[in-house]
Order: sequence, then structure tokens, then C-alpha cells
Amino acid sequence: MDIFWAAPPVSRTLTAAVVLTSVAVYGGLLSGMRVVFYRPWLLTLFPQLWRLATPFLLTGPKLGMILDPYFLYTYGSSLETESARFIQPGDFFVYLVFVCSTILATSGFLLQGMIFLAPLTVALAYTYSQDNPTRNITFYIVTFQVKWLPYAMLAMTFVMNGPQQTMHEATGLVAAHLYDYLTRIWPTFGGGRNILWTPAFVERWFGGNRPGPRTRGFGTAFTARPRGLLALEERGVAGDREEDSVVNETSLWLSLGVDGLLAFWTVRRKDCADTTLMTEYQCTSLEAILPIKHYTPLDSR
Repeated sequence: MDIFWAAPPVSRTLTAAVVLTSVAVYGGLLSGMRVVFYRPWLLTLFPQLWRLATPFLLTGPKLGMILDPYFLYTYGSSLETESARFIQPGDFFVYLVFVCSTILATSGFLLQGMIFLAPLTVALAYTYSQDNPTRNITFYIVTFQVKWLPYAMLAMTFVMNGPQQTMHEATGLVAAHLYDYLTRIWPTFGGGRNILWTPAFVERWFGGNRPGPRTRGFGTAFTARPRGLLALEERGVAGDREEDSVVNETSLWLSLGVDGLLAFWTVRRKDCADTTLMTEYQCTSLEAILPIKHYTPLDSR
């Protein structure tokens, strides 16, 4: 357990959630229909909002249960601890939220994808390659510079799974490049300003209100004390206010978590008889993770 808690917080939590969800689905403990993204089940009177997040927690079958979490943690933890892009607490979390939202809009709503972990891994690999373009890496049995990594991953997908799956994974590359454009290229070379900043409440979640040194891959980073905090501490009220804030935020998230779990486990199971508007690609995706084989795709009618 010490190894787990010593790992970067966002990467370890995301990887652990991916492993637990995938084991539950492929082990038959949880129906894959509860976690995949399917727009008609999201846009209902009682929307199944967990489907905005759970499609990022499901690996591919068989060997994918090992390789997908490995690549996810390798590139994610490297970015979280070593990248100069993510200096302030919570920066990497905001990056993930933006990238996942872009993948959801493109692969999910536009291309009608159902599982998004592979595009997310490509996005992490792209950002990692931008930070370490000349570093050598071994991908399976081939060694090359990291800058070619995301394209090698897409080429492998094209060979093994065809062009349609490659298009879905390429949305991760688009999402990561869009983040790079908005946060680095446009402000640096276009004279614009960075519109993707880390909110104060996210910084507090990750300890941004606790000044001190943090070890990074490129050196030691120091978090500055907020200007108003010192004055409040001198008046003797900062501690009480901070404690009340933590209690209120904790109570809110606990209540939301309980409601979310209840909604998740009480949702009515969907099977093929209910999915009359699925495309052939969606049916193929589901057949890879579910034992049910009698989907009727819209394309075939």
C-alpha cells in the first residue's frame, strides 16, 4: 500500500479505477452496458450521468486489461510529476478534464463511440511526446524517438482494428493538440492569453493552500502563500474559515457520491432488445465486452 500512496494522486486513482472497473466487467460482476457511452440513455428524463465518466474506465478485452492500464499510468504519472506544463496543484487534473470533455464531444457525440480509454491514452502519449520529443522509447519491439509515439499507436490500431477504431483513437490526439494550442502555442506565438486556468477550488483540493516545496522531475517547485491568507491568519480567523470550508466541501461530495452510487446500481439493465438504434460499430464494440451477441444494428435494417 505504501507504493500505491507514494504514486502521483491523479494517475494512481485513475489507473486503480480503470483496473477495478475492467475486472468487474470482464469478470462478470458488472454489466458492461452500465458503463459504456450511449447517447439515447444519457439524454433521458432521468439522465444516466455516470456515463460521462465510466467509458474512460474500461479497457479492451484480454491483453488490453494489462497494456491499457500500463500505458495509462506510465504516461500519466510522467506528465503529472515531470511536465513543466503542470506546475501548480490541480493543473494535471484540469488537463484531464479538458481532454476527456473533448474526446466525449468528438468520439462520443460526433462519431458515436462507446469506450474512450484508448483515445485518452493516445492524448497522454501525445502530450508526453511534446514534452520529450528526442527521448528514445521502445514500443513493443521497435525503438524510436518519443515524438513518433502517438502516430505509432494509431498505426498499430489501424493494422489490428481497422480505420474506424483508428478515427476514434485519433480524437485523443486532437484533444491533446487543442490543449497544447490553447495553453502554449496561442499565448506564446499568437499573442493571445491562456483561457484554460486551474480554478482556486481545484487548487485547494490538491493542497494549493498549503505552501511548501514539491519535488518535480525538473526540480523543486514552491507553492506561494495566497496574499489574503497571511492577513487572515494574523487576525486569527483563517484556520476556522478553512476548516469550515473543508467540512462543507466534504459533506457536499459525500452526499453527491451516495446519490450517484444509488442511481448507478438501481438503473434498469439495458440489453439488445432496448438498443434498436445502435450502429454496427457500436454493436461490435459491445460484443467485445459483453457475452450477449444478438445486437441489431441500425445500419443493417
